[in-house]
Amino acid sequence: MNKLPGFGLIERARALAPLIAQEADEIERTRRLTQPVVSALIENGLYRALLPQSLGGAEAPPEIFMQMLEEVAKADASTAWCLGQCSVCAMTAAYLDKDAADQIFNTPPGILAWGAIAHEVQAVPGGYRATARWDFASGSRQASWLGAHVRIIEADGTPRRKPDGSPEVRTILFPATEATMYDVWDVIGLNGTGTDSYSVDNLFIPEKFAALRDEPSALRENGPLYRLATNSVYGLGFAAVSIGVARATLDAAIELARSKTPAGIKAMRENSAVQGQIGRIEGNLRAARAYLYATAREVWTDLTRDSTVTEQHRLALRLATTWTIHQAAAVVDAAYHMAGATAVFRANKFERRFRDMHAIAQQIQARDAHYEDVGKAILSR
Repeated sequence: MNKLPGFGLIERARALAPLIAQEADEIERTRRLTQPVVSALIENGLYRALLPQSLGGAEAPPEIFMQMLEEVAKADASTAWCLGQCSVCAMTAAYLDKDAADQIFNTPPGILAWGAIAHEVQAVPGGYRATARWDFASGSRQASWLGAHVRIIEADGTPRRKPDGSPEVRTILFPATEATMYDVWDVIGLNGTGTDSYSVDNLFIPEKFAALRDEPSALRENGPLYRLATNSVYGLGFAAVSIGVARATLDAAIELARSKTPAGIKAMRENSAVQGQIGRIEGNLRAARAYLYATAREVWTDLTRDSTVTEQHRLALRLATTWTIHQAAAVVDAAYHMAGATAVFRANKFERRFRDMHAIAQQIQARDAHYEDVGKAILSR
């Protein structure tokens, strides 16, 4: 029987969970993934989940990628977030010449990270010149290569445009050693992601390291995975991280309820209000997870059948991922409040998961504006 692409990633992630949980306090303290965790992720091929098979990657279906992140997120949200970010960055290999992709992803450690879309670069003979600074580069402290999504300015000073008139955006890639890093990630949650800033000064980027990402005409890989926009895959990954965080928080609350007897009140496990609350929260979490995975599966089935991603697919993924993150945050809130004063002590990890979850919910993938986009599309039919 043929194995699915990515076979074993979930099992390997689950097997690494004890190590990741053991390192979580140090990850939180140093605001970086620790070397034992990074080495284990590399050795087990988890950073290569979405890398093309032609380059030695798993090229895993989204559902496998999501379950992998869920397992890691149960142990530590920051580790899962960095893994998800850098895994999706690796999808850019599908738009590169093989020698360029080999140089980036098959030279250890082979990790790429980048920040938010911003700035312009100047077109010059043979490539581009960049002087700019970018923010929000999750996973950048482990990366051997960095990237940036930039608009192109021609030699005459005019913006380069696509056939439809919109600005051309390329993803420029360069060794991390060429950049200056800035330690700016002092935040309430996802502390360990090291989501710092970086800059380059008058850096030349050869043409082969400037990808037209998310442009079907530039694709060099035939797999259905690369027909999905990276923003959609980011959404699926980060929603899966939120489910993992919510699952771990609710499990901790359930375990606490089995043993805790608040002063002057009956044992939590015998309290009908607590019993009912756990039942409702459990149902909400299962519903959110089922909806997320069902949507991902439906889109993937359509995609593998005819290789086309429609606007309806994109909207379905956006709605499912945004709603799932919000539902996961509600589950974490409810579990946190159920735990009472116990939840405020760092030793119990409730407060870290509470902070991590609310940092996730502040990210672009959880914007309320996504509901407006979906609602507008529904009303325009």
